[in-house]
Order: sequence, then structure tokens, then C-alpha cells
Amino acid sequence: MTFEGYYGFRTPKSNDIRGSVHSKRGDCLEKTLTAANHKCRVLYNVASGVPIVFLHGLSYTADIWQHIGITELLIEKDISFLALDMPYGMRSQCQPKTRSLQQNMDFAKEVIQTVFPAETPVLVGASIGGNIALHYATQFSVKGLLLIAPARSLEPDLAQSYGNFEFPTTIIWGSEDNIVASEDMRTLADRLPNAKLIVYDGANHSAYKDQPDRFKYDLLELYAKAE
Repeated sequence: MTFEGYYGFRTPKSNDIRGSVHSKRGDCLEKTLTAANHKCRVLYNVASGVPIVFLHGLSYTADIWQHIGITELLIEKDISFLALDMPYGMRSQCQPKTRSLQQNMDFAKEVIQTVFPAETPVLVGASIGGNIALHYATQFSVKGLLLIAPARSLEPDLAQSYGNFEFPTTIIWGSEDNIVASEDMRTLADRLPNAKLIVYDGANHSAYKDQPDRFKYDLLELYAKAE
């Protein structure tokens, strides 16, 4: 199977993360990391508690979370986060690129288990990133999922595992989304034991980008449940 990828990682307290030299980007740090034969750029903040890992959509990069003010908010709240340029991204600073689900899952496993040895993350995934977040949660522990119009969320290999998802899940869908069907999102919410579907009226496929203030509220609400 080929699809989009996922990769996550949290810096330890010493800030001794693997990769190239740190640089400052706004209020968060930027770094290039190498894992599972991929070299990718990340934005991150080191704090305490449960970390949040962000997986962008196909045509976005990690910069989108900074653009809509999410990284600034989490720094103010003293919450650890990691926003990644993913191997599947059309514009991501990540090489080599791949849409292999297995390769991206291997990449995720290596990095998250190495850098989050004592922490279980909350995953935030948009579109393709949402699909990878769902796949990840079928194999590894997560504290919660925030999914924005996750692609192909009713694939049989995914759906058969949904009964085991005991963690809180929030699904966001824009009423003007012409890529992911509302029926799929309602079915997904029904199949997940602890899920809530939120419709952003007037928003498109990238609903978090259209209504960033509401998205910030929904993110913090889910995080409070997952901690």
C-alpha cells in the first residue's frame, strides 16, 4: 500500500536532539533530523507533560501550525510540541520523499520511541496526516487524536481496530469540504468509542486554517481530556 506518512519526536530536557544545528524560527526552535533514512525539518518546543505531535496535509508543511498561531499558543501554555515536515509532503523539507505507508510507519516508530521513551503523545493529523495518525494509533499508544477531515478513514484495515480506541478523539470537518464526505466523518465518529464530531460551518477541507481561533479552543479541550 502507498499513502502518506507520519513521523514524530520530542526533544529531551537537555535539548540534546539528533540532527543539525538548532535555529530560531519565531518563538520555537527549528531543526533538521535524520531517522529511518529520512532527513526532515521540524519545529518544536520543549516543556513538560504530554507532548503534541502535528502531521500536516499533503500540500502543507510544518509552517502551517505556526502560521495559524498554534505554536505560539502552546509555548504560552508551556506545552511540548513537535511539528514535522513529513516525507509525504509535496512541499516539505524532507528527503527522500515517500508515500509508502509502511516506510512512513517505520519512520514514525523509530523516532517517537527514541525521543518519547517515557511519554505518550497526542497526535494531530490533517487530511493525509489524519490517516497516518489513525494507522499509528492501531499499533502504538497515544493519549488522544485530533483529526481534521482524515483521508480514507474507513479503510477496512483501520475500521477493524476502531473498537479498541479508548482514548479521546475529536474529529473536525468543514461544511464546505469537497474532498472528504460528511457521511464518512459521521460514520467514523460513530465507530470510535470515545469520539466527538465538530462541524465548522463555512470552512473548507483545511478547516483549522479557515477558523484558527475555534481550532485552538478545540485543541486545548482535547488536550485537557488526554492529559
